[in-house]
Amino acid sequence: MVIADSYRLVTYMKMAAMTDTRIEDPTPATEAVIDAVTDEPDAGSDVGIELPAADAAVAPNAELGGQTVGNVHCDNAFMIAENVNVHYGDNHAIRDVTLEIGKKQVVALIGPSGCGKSTFLRCLNRMNDTIEVARVTGTITLDGKDIYRKSQDPVALRARVGMVFQKPNPFPKSIYDNVAYGPRIHGLAGDRAELDSIVHSSLERAGLLKEVKDRLEEPGTSLSGGQQQRLCIARTIAVNPEVILMDEPCSALDPIATARIEDLMDELCEDYAIVIVTHSMQQAARVSRRVAYFHLGHLVEVDDTDKVFTNPQHKLTEDYITGRIG
Repeated sequence: MVIADSYRLVTYMKMAAMTDTRIEDPTPATEAVIDAVTDEPDAGSDVGIELPAADAAVAPNAELGGQTVGNVHCDNAFMIAENVNVHYGDNHAIRDVTLEIGKKQVVALIGPSGCGKSTFLRCLNRMNDTIEVARVTGTITLDGKDIYRKSQDPVALRARVGMVFQKPNPFPKSIYDNVAYGPRIHGLAGDRAELDSIVHSSLERAGLLKEVKDRLEEPGTSLSGGQQQRLCIARTIAVNPEVILMDEPCSALDPIATARIEDLMDELCEDYAIVIVTHSMQQAARVSRRVAYFHLGHLVEVDDTDKVFTNPQHKLTEDYITGRIG
């Protein structure tokens, strides 16, 4: 791989550390930059690396409008979005997005604020239906069936495509009833013993059972922020979904709680397809198998995580991960 400039090399080194990537056979020039950024400067030395200044303004329209670079296809595609457009009144929020989501993998959606990643996420379980001015066109299929067909019950769809929101939102009920709510309304438990089994199993898979097994009748709101988010994840998996959507699930959590949620995602992807929106590129590098970069409603680039972070194909992607735009 050729490193174009010192700015990109510094960022590459950081992202390579996250993805366990090594710089193979560095050139003498590359070795000099590595030495410069890793060694302590000599006392009184004014030698350093001058990083290029961030562009004062970005004119993305000149670079967008073409096809998404990378690979929108994946193995074991289970949920497929084709030519999806979303309008909020006159605002064209999502533009011709095509993306496949595979079983047993985590896809991270990244990009600047307002780029459309959360809007796209909400399309995948029809949460945009609750917004009067929203209009969605294109096709999104789940296991080969259009989720926007007239015969599709949105409530039944959301049992198959669950969602965990940015801030923990436990119901004003007991811990037990928070998890039992979905199985009850969907008729998944024949009796109390079966419901108990579902609740305990869901809490255990969410890594919360040991902490709350003697407190199941206490309010869910009495838990800490990280525990509340894991309770919401337990509530989501209690109805046995096939896809889990996560909209910045760790943005309101401390680093320890964030690490536990990330470990949980790694475990859950053995059984579910997971799509996560995150502003943290470090988190995307840690938890995802594929990364999709959005910019101004366009899906600019999508590929394997290590490829996107260590060798992005589109200039906008490179500018974002190197901090020039964001």
